[in-house]
Amino acid sequence: MTDNTLRVLVWGENRHEQIEQHVRDIYPEGMHTTIAAGIAENLGDTARVSTTTLDEPEHGLSAEVLADTDVLVWWGHAAHDEVSDEVVDRVHRHVLSGLGLVVLHSGHWSKIFGKLMGTSCTLRWRSEQDRELVWTVNPTHPIARGVPHPIVIDQQEMYGEFFDIPAPDELIFLSTFSGGEVFRSGCTFRRGHGKIFFFSPGDQDYPVYHHRDVRRVIANGVQWVRTDLPARKIPTLLRYETGDFFTGHGYTGPIDA
Repeated sequence: MTDNTLRVLVWGENRHEQIEQHVRDIYPEGMHTTIAAGIAENLGDTARVSTTTLDEPEHGLSAEVLADTDVLVWWGHAAHDEVSDEVVDRVHRHVLSGLGLVVLHSGHWSKIFGKLMGTSCTLRWRSEQDRELVWTVNPTHPIARGVPHPIVIDQQEMYGEFFDIPAPDELIFLSTFSGGEVFRSGCTFRRGHGKIFFFSPGDQDYPVYHHRDVRRVIANGVQWVRTDLPARKIPTLLRYETGDFFTGHGYTGPIDA
């Protein structure tokens, strides 16, 4: 590894794996571990990939940990409400300051994604096993690099429109299902200095995170959301000529300037 190593932290709820045998059979070491392995196999020595879970102190997302992270990958489903608001606010500040964020599947209902989007982030879904075709609609985007058109996922939960999110900055993938449903399955957003990638394939009941092409997309997304800022800080409004923080007080110029 070099000084430019991409520091990736995969956050997993790690609840289904503990209480549902069929999920444990698919992901015996936890979904977060499988997701992390896919990132590591695609990025190799250019990345340092680690994991943490909901039940760790501060959910594994202390100020020190986040300061030592370039990209946070988030998977949650059954315990969104158990994530403390204090930790959500901390992650939110870091994203605005330049932390990259990749949100996977049912992470669309996580507190952090909702706070960043400012909408309900609700959608339609059908839990029966379905085939998902992930079509690349922006083939020049770096996240689509090396990805087949379409990605065929034989076992997956259906996600469908309407998906209540702001209009994405970029739409990269659009998924279709056997019932005729469509879904904006790969979207990017920018908030403050931070970049966000949402990618929907990955229900806990199916081996989606073992899928070679899904793993490639996630790794590409991790690379793309990284921001190379000299120092992470929330954007502020500064006086152009002095760099001082501008409060609006003491201005004596013309009111119509």
